[in-house]
Amino acid sequence: MKPQVIIIGRPNVGKSTLFNRLVGKKLALVDDQPGVTRDRRMGDAEIAGLEFTIVDTAGWEDEDELSLPGRMRKQTEASLEGADAALFVVDARAGLTPLDEEIARYLREHDVPIVLVANKAEGAAGESGVLESYSLGLGDPVALSAEHGEGVADLFGALWPIIGEKAEAAEAAAGFAESEAEDLPLGPLKLAIVGRPNAGKSTLINKLLGEDRLLTGPEAGITRDSIAIDWQWTDPKSGETRDIRLIDTAGMRKKRNVTEKLEKLSVADARRAVDFAEVVILLLDATQGLEHQDLKIASLVLEEGRALMIAINKWDVAEDPSGLFNGIRAALDDGLAQVRGLPLFAVSAKTGKGLDPMLGAAFELRESWSKRVPTAALNRWFDDALAANPPPAPGGRRIKLRYITQAGTRPPRFVVFGTRLDDLPKSYERYLVNGIRAKLGFEAVPVRVVLKSPKNPYNANKGGGGNYSSGSDKA
Repeated sequence: MKPQVIIIGRPNVGKSTLFNRLVGKKLALVDDQPGVTRDRRMGDAEIAGLEFTIVDTAGWEDEDELSLPGRMRKQTEASLEGADAALFVVDARAGLTPLDEEIARYLREHDVPIVLVANKAEGAAGESGVLESYSLGLGDPVALSAEHGEGVADLFGALWPIIGEKAEAAEAAAGFAESEAEDLPLGPLKLAIVGRPNAGKSTLINKLLGEDRLLTGPEAGITRDSIAIDWQWTDPKSGETRDIRLIDTAGMRKKRNVTEKLEKLSVADARRAVDFAEVVILLLDATQGLEHQDLKIASLVLEEGRALMIAINKWDVAEDPSGLFNGIRAALDDGLAQVRGLPLFAVSAKTGKGLDPMLGAAFELRESWSKRVPTAALNRWFDDALAANPPPAPGGRRIKLRYITQAGTRPPRFVVFGTRLDDLPKSYERYLVNGIRAKLGFEAVPVRVVLKSPKNPYNANKGGGGNYSSGSDKA
């Protein structure tokens, strides 16, 4: 494994900006107000060939352990376990505070090597803060500007003696594994959990992991960043251990209710997480049932081409469970008519009920989402579908559908070639899509069908009968 480096510091010293700088992407949410980051976020970092895992943490605050800031601090403290180094970030422009000194005392009590980072040190305004940070007794500070990228080379010089040897060993092991992995099956299942605020997404992931990895509580909207966690699940049926990348996301409220900038950023981050995922679990609250916002979230997932499944959480406190389950099933089939029969599970993040069957179904769903149908089998189905229900002949002129091919997977995409396709009714397009789902094993995944007609050979771009132009894209 790559060496793991933790970023620690009080709120608003630039920890998330430094995290983004080291991973080379704007993964962590950044805003002027303090306390934006609440959960630990991991990313792959590199400085001049030195590769390591960087961990962003919540700002350290001196609050009661039961309060939200106190619980955030507990998450930060837990991040030190197993870390190879810690970057203690202070604000060179603001100078040291009593909270900086308290954090320094805490860090000195641990065996994790510390690199002191004086951030925002660009220009003359940061010089005094850099000099003042020597008083913390943690060695020479690295003067750095995470926002502008200044001082990153000095950070490399401070980290290399601590993690360089382990990083080189990890790189060598990764190269060997890559050479042996050509014929291996699909990688870790990228599984995102989405839903409205307070549906229990973080609690569900903590139950799966068997630890309080993510911050939870009665307050709605605790999760802000989309947090990815690598984990191994043992299938109780087969005993097989399978890799999963769990992705927790911020709750998605109705658009008109999202007014604060930070919540808008969180929702945008959740949407990006959906695009990154392979399978998405929409988590419902059994005490509230299925609401219109849940259907909007489901439609978003399907529009992005992700495989979708539904889980009804808090089943341990549900009233009239049978009626609730059947009612939600009927509402889903009615509200998401384009994908009938989505996998639906009753689960409890509190007791663990239904979680293993749900995960097993997620792997099966990914297999369908990734499946490629042999050309011969695909065209046999196509010929049978045309024979059973021939295309109409509007105005007495036949619409000819010549053949079909699968253009891609994840999601499955098909191209139908023919003539006069602009006149093909939408109802017939739905007939083809429904047939693909029912007969070829794509029942619960989004399917894309593109219609392509030959160009007019007498136009300016002569290309003959084999030259096709794109038609509509249907799911």
